[in-house]
Amino acid sequence: MSTGQFSHQAEIEAMRKPQDQQLIGESRAFLEVLEHVSRVAPLNRPVLVIGERGTGKELIAARIHFLSGRWDYPFVKMNCAALAESLLETELFGHEAGSFTGAAKRRLGRFELANQGSLFLDELSSTSSGVQEKILRVIEYGEFERVGGSETIRTNVRIIGATNEDLPALAAEGKFRADLLDRLAFDVITLPPLRERPGDIMTLANHFAVKMAGELGKDVFNGFSEQARKELSTYAWPGNVRELKNVVERAVYTCQDDSQAIIGIVFDPFESPWRPGTHSASDEPATPALPDEPYDFKQEIQEEEKRRIKNAMEHCRFNQKKTAEFLGMTYHQLRGYLRKYELTEED
Repeated sequence: MSTGQFSHQAEIEAMRKPQDQQLIGESRAFLEVLEHVSRVAPLNRPVLVIGERGTGKELIAARIHFLSGRWDYPFVKMNCAALAESLLETELFGHEAGSFTGAAKRRLGRFELANQGSLFLDELSSTSSGVQEKILRVIEYGEFERVGGSETIRTNVRIIGATNEDLPALAAEGKFRADLLDRLAFDVITLPPLRERPGDIMTLANHFAVKMAGELGKDVFNGFSEQARKELSTYAWPGNVRELKNVVERAVYTCQDDSQAIIGIVFDPFESPWRPGTHSASDEPATPALPDEPYDFKQEIQEEEKRRIKNAMEHCRFNQKKTAEFLGMTYHQLRGYLRKYELTEED
C-alpha cells in the first residue's frame, strides 16, 4: 500500500469514529429537538439544522448520522465559510493532477470520502451559486466531476446542512438557490438558543466545570457560589453553549482556592481599563447645544435617562446586578427604572 493510500485510509477510519462530545439538557425545548432528531435520523434524506452560533449544530448533525443506518460509514465535516470559492470546490469535489498550479496529484473531495456516509456542510449559506448548483446535482443524481476532470463520479451521500442564516429570506433575495433549498429542506431542525433553556444552564455549567477541573488535575470541584449561580443563570448568553463552556472553564482555571466554591465569573475576558480603544473621560463629546426652539425639558431628561440605562445594560451584558453597580444605584432602584421605561428582560 502506497503512502498516499495509507493516508487516505487513515482519514476514512478517523471519520468512522463516533463523536466524544455530549448533548446535555433536560429542558422541554431541548428534548423536543432530540425527539425530532430520532425521527428523521433513519431516513436517507437531506436535513437542515438551523440555529444561532454556539447552539450545537455540529453535535446535532453527528447525532443524526450515528442514529442512522450510515453510522458505520464516514461522517465527514466541511465548514463552507472557511475557504474561498475555488478552494471550497476542490475540497468538496476533489481535483485531478495538473488541474491547477500546485495540483501535483489527484485529490479526493469530501463527497467521495463521505461515500455511503454523511456529509455535514456547515455555514452552507456562504457558498456561491456555482457550488450550490453542483451540490444540487449530487442530491438529485448522485454524481459529479472532479475539478479539471471529465470522469463522472458516483457517490451515495446524505447531506446535513447547517447555518445561522434565514435561508428562505436569502432565497427570496436571490442570494441562495431556491431549488437547492427545496431539496435540502426535506426536514428542518431549528435549535433553541440557550436563553430559551434556562433550566439547562447550571446542568451544563456543572458538567463543563467538573471536566475542566479534571483536566487541571484538581482533586475536587466545590461547585458555584450562590452569586455565581445567579450570574450564570441571568446572563443572556449571546454565544450560547459554546460561550457558556468558555466562561465556566475560565472560572475554574482562575479559581485560586480549590477548597472554595467559585465566586468570580468573568464574562468578558477583554474587559480592562487599558483595553485598546477605551476612551477616557476627556474623550467624551461636548454637551450638545440647546435647541433654538422651546422644548419639553422633562421629556428630554427621561429620554436621556432611558438611553443611558440601555447603554449600561448592553455594557454589562444585561446583567442587572452589575448594571446597578455600574450606575451607582441599588438593584431595586434599577428595577424601578426598568419598569418605568418598560425596559424589561423580554425587550
